[in-house]
Amino acid sequence: MATETFTWQAAGPSAQGDVTLRVRSAQFGDGYKQVVADGINNKVQSWPMKFVGSRERILAIQDFIDQHAGATSFYWTPPLGQQGLYQVAKYTPAVEAAGVYSLTATFEQAFRP
Repeated sequence: MATETFTWQAAGPSAQGDVTLRVRSAQFGDGYKQVVADGINNKVQSWPMKFVGSRERILAIQDFIDQHAGATSFYWTPPLGQQGLYQVAKYTPAVEAAGVYSLTATFEQAFRP
């Protein structure tokens, strides 16, 4: 199965991501500390995003996420980055106003061998 691409645009002009640089460290008794990168993909991005729109738009986004079941990655381009593989394990749908709905989800970077 080909990897699908998430194409919906998020609401609002701003988005704030979280970049984690995973490391492993060993602290020795004499105060020396050794630190190394944790694996070849130690830089991991996470982006909480909010989508707002009609019922049909939000249901289409929800269906896309549900089809991937939190385990299958898809292509997505973060606001400050390049297209990569991401997964969504949890989302929150909401009613904003009469006829206006929203869905908040955190896009977690994924890797493949």
